[in-house]
Amino acid sequence: MQIYYAATASDFREAMGRGRRFAHVSYRIGAGSELLRNATPLQTNGDLMSIGDGGAGAVENPEALCGAVVRECLRRGYRGAVLDFEAPPRDDLREFAGRLETRLRGNRRVLYVPAPYAGAAPGATALVCTAVSGGNFEEYLRETLRERGGKPVALDVQRLRMDFQLPAPTGEGVPLDADAFEKLREGRAVYFSPDLCARYFTCAHGGQAHFVLYDDADTIKRKLRIGEALGVETAFLQWPEVKDIADALE
Repeated sequence: MQIYYAATASDFREAMGRGRRFAHVSYRIGAGSELLRNATPLQTNGDLMSIGDGGAGAVENPEALCGAVVRECLRRGYRGAVLDFEAPPRDDLREFAGRLETRLRGNRRVLYVPAPYAGAAPGATALVCTAVSGGNFEEYLRETLRERGGKPVALDVQRLRMDFQLPAPTGEGVPLDADAFEKLREGRAVYFSPDLCARYFTCAHGGQAHFVLYDDADTIKRKLRIGEALGVETAFLQWPEVKDIADALE
């Protein structure tokens, strides 16, 4: 399985030398259908460019934006692009994704898109989030692959640190940062859930019962192995989320 670390230019020096390729988090969509670029490392050949939608204005000229992405890929030797879109899907971004996949394919480049955009760019590889908090992880991935009907899928590995106040009828938890998580975990008995492929513990905090579900290096590697066994060829990890366990992931 080919694993990419998504990293900014400032993270790149720390992350390089890990035997991984990189998705360079240096691009976003600006006003006027512009492709905006922050600092990028000199070494990008064979990597991917990652394009965010933070603060993106309406893409009124998708062809111009596609052209800018293709030129950047060719100029810097990227093998393709990742659309790191976090806002709810928009029609203009769907159109951009579809046109970009066609343009990149015509230049022998690849495109990775969030699952909600897969229908707009049928030739792209869909990103599937691994942060599953219910059911069975392997069955979830199998079902996703069945729904894709043989079209390519990549794992979007999001490191779980999720706090569920009990009872949790909606199944929605609160993400924890590293410091808050460590404070809750200190001194707790920790268990492993084979179904969720994650670790967990329970605690009382603020007068309420809590269930905390989380990933470590071992659970992430298990998820990667399950994906690989099912034929998934690519995975993405966010460097800031895993840099403290990067040695254990090698």
